[in-house]
Amino acid sequence: MGKVALVLVSHSHALGVGLVELAKAMAADVHIRAAAGTDDGRLGTSFDLVETAVQEALVVSDGAGVVLLTDLGSATLTVDTVLEFADDPDALRFVPGPLVEGAVAAAVTAQQGGDLDAVEASVKEAALQWCEKDSVDQGGAVPGTESAEAVIADAAGLHARPAAMLAQLVTGFDAQVYVNGTPADSMIEIMGLGARQGDKVTITAKGAQAAEAMQAVADAITIGFDTDGTN
Repeated sequence: MGKVALVLVSHSHALGVGLVELAKAMAADVHIRAAAGTDDGRLGTSFDLVETAVQEALVVSDGAGVVLLTDLGSATLTVDTVLEFADDPDALRFVPGPLVEGAVAAAVTAQQGGDLDAVEASVKEAALQWCEKDSVDQGGAVPGTESAEAVIADAAGLHARPAAMLAQLVTGFDAQVYVNGTPADSMIEIMGLGARQGDKVTITAKGAQAAEAMQAVADAITIGFDTDGTN
């Protein structure tokens, strides 16, 4: 079985292509396809483009399934129609949510091997965080058994690809890890910190592997996740 594939349905071809580029930067092994604009490139959506993208994604996903995300209302109507005519609707999952944040969260979760339920949950989490982002504590410290400070080396700060790689790193430890009080396993929340290159951040961790996790995160932030210069 392959990885869950994504189909991003937007009214704008340019928006769809750009979003695929962004999501693929953090999920190189995930099939992500835009079905954006009309058949002749105007603003709008196309049943045929969405259906073709879905069929292609189903083949590439090799049984893992396909998650669809949309931008505006009529795009959702188009997706609903495609799902209505689908031969295997159980392999498809439409998840309402913010298109950009949802696509990035879904891509990272799929890259990490998440199934349809996990990818759907990541989009819903992104939606929740998007709604509540003004209430996120960006400077607080969560009580933990271990703590350390690190200066961010990545040129992009803790944004996009470094945030995704941080989230992936901490999943390998039996510990809860926080950066400036924000859960390190949530790429969206880490990106929401707005932490830049040169900023000093506080890492706290608790759990059976708290010390190891904290050190691994501190080292990675200090050295830099994105050593090839991409973000």
